[in-house]
Amino acid sequence: MTRRSKPGAKYPPDWAKIAARVKKEAGNKCVRCGHADEPGWVLTVHHLDLDPSNEHWWNLPALCQRCHLSIQNRVVIERIWMFEHSEWFEPYVAGYYAHKLGICDDRPYVIEHAAEIIARFVPGYPLKAAPASQL
Repeated sequence: MTRRSKPGAKYPPDWAKIAARVKKEAGNKCVRCGHADEPGWVLTVHHLDLDPSNEHWWNLPALCQRCHLSIQNRVVIERIWMFEHSEWFEPYVAGYYAHKLGICDDRPYVIEHAAEIIARFVPGYPLKAAPASQL
C-alpha cells in the first residue's frame, strides 16, 4: 500500500531553510547509508510521519533519494515494532515515542535514553547505551 502525505498538511514557508539545516546537521550525508550528497545521490529530508508541517527533529531524517524511496512505504514511525530498531532509526522513533509520552523529546536527551524510551512503548526492548554519534 502506498503511503501519502497527510491530507491538508502543508510544508512550512521556510521549508528550504529547515531542509538545509537538517542536511547540515547530518553532515550532508544520508543517516541510513552514510552516502554523501553528490551527483547521483541526491540528499532529501523525509517526514517519517508523512506530515510535512511536522518540523520536530525526530520526524526529519536526511536520506539519500535511494534510501528515501526504499523506506517510504516500509518504515512507519507509528507502528509498534517488536524487534530492535535499526541503528539509524532508533533515535528518531525514540523521539517520536518521547513526544507521545509527553516527556522531553530534546535530541541530546532522547539519544542518550533512546532504548529506555522505546522500552516504555515496547516491553522487552533491549536496553543498551545509544551511540552518541547517531545524529
